[in-house]
Amino acid sequence: QLQASGGGLVQAGGYLRLSCATSGRTFTNSAMAWFRQAPGKERECVGSVSPRGGSGSIYYADSVKGRFTISRDNTKNTVYLQMNSLKPEDTAVYYCAAAIPGRTWVTQAERDYDYWGQGTLVTVSS
Repeated sequence: QLQASGGGLVQAGGYLRLSCATSGRTFTNSAMAWFRQAPGKERECVGSVSPRGGSGSIYYADSVKGRFTISRDNTKNTVYLQMNSLKPEDTAVYYCAAAIPGRTWVTQAERDYDYWGQGTLVTVSS
């Protein structure tokens, strides 16, 4: 139901845009998020967005603030993660996630998301 794409190999300082297309059910009334998991590390939330996606309804991890932008287009049932100024430490598998309908608040807790995409690998070379 969630299909992530857009990962790849990029040099440090470069950029990538991840997309997460949803299907099978609507998530327009759900918070959505991007998580990542680097080798040997726990999965962490890099960004979360409420259904409306306004400036007061977005969360970013400190490690990506000012470099990553999460957004959503509810007409296309898609959430995006624009990643600029990429660093080698951004290398990870990136997952999109969606909360159940009605769970609209921004949260970085894994337990608050019930639907997960398959992950897309981002590799940043130095």
